[in-house]
Amino acid sequence: MLLDSCAPGEQNKYAGIGATVFFTALMAFIASGYALYTVFDSIPMAVAFGFVWGLLIFNLDRFIVSTIKKRDNFLDEFLQALPRLILAVIIAVVISKPLELKIFEKEIDRVLLEQKNDLTLANQNQIADQFTPAVTALDSEIEQLKGDVTTKEAEVNALYDIYITEAEGTSGTGKLGKGPVYQEKREKHDAALAELQQLKQTNAEKVAALELEKDNLATDYETRVTETQPIIDNFDGLMARIDALETLPWLPSFFIFLLFLAIETTPIFAKLISPKGEYDLKLADAEGELKSWTTQKANQRKNLIDADNVINDKVYGDLTEEDELYNYKKKMARDLMQKQQDAFYKRQSKLL
Repeated sequence: MLLDSCAPGEQNKYAGIGATVFFTALMAFIASGYALYTVFDSIPMAVAFGFVWGLLIFNLDRFIVSTIKKRDNFLDEFLQALPRLILAVIIAVVISKPLELKIFEKEIDRVLLEQKNDLTLANQNQIADQFTPAVTALDSEIEQLKGDVTTKEAEVNALYDIYITEAEGTSGTGKLGKGPVYQEKREKHDAALAELQQLKQTNAEKVAALELEKDNLATDYETRVTETQPIIDNFDGLMARIDALETLPWLPSFFIFLLFLAIETTPIFAKLISPKGEYDLKLADAEGELKSWTTQKANQRKNLIDADNVINDKVYGDLTEEDELYNYKKKMARDLMQKQQDAFYKRQSKLL
């Protein structure tokens, strides 16, 4: 290898750049593995995907650093590295976000808990809104049945007061004792009292049926809440955590992003700011030698073709002046024309 022939200091410089690339890939492996674990909750799948993603980042960073060549103008070097710096920023965002989720996991869990509580209350209210009209109608019917009993009780009590005061002589006929009028009013009260007893029994049965229906609605409500609650309990996926992270103060996340951006761009800037060393000079010399050798071979092939064309033109030009070749070709052409004429004659004869 070309680097093996360089001084130890030059080798150490590139070893440091390579170590930075390796640890960037390692951080990418950890970040992507955790991100996938939050989605699928599977350690083998998270490790496998994280390993592949880490290899991808390692290959990209290695390609970025190895393709930046030292030039005599820093601006040219920077323009050469600019697309790679943009890619490094994208990679830094990708690998920093999952680790932010892990670093701020407790804070995110608190935000998610609040959101789950709000979602639980909202879910209960929404489900209750579906049952409220039916429950309200049942309550209204129950109150109506109880009101009918209360009204009938008031009527019976009023009839009781009437026949009692009639017996006391304080109202009605004003005569003391249980006369015919008293007996009439007493019978009317007793009839109303019997109706009241019957009404109480009938309405009590109706109320019991309505209360049972209310209990069934309450059971259905609890069942619906129980069935939908797991959806809310599982509201802790990757997007939910990212949204929760966005509600936290932005400054800590921004510093973590800057940290990973620095890690990701360190190999590039190290290559940009480092002076042209022995390896760069040898690489430029080797590339120049290869370019010169390739150019020389291309020129040699072009000159060879040009010389061959000139020789061919001269050879064929000389052949056109030889009588022997002319007479031979004339004889062959005469034979060919005779054979063509004979064949044409035979076909025409068959047609006739």
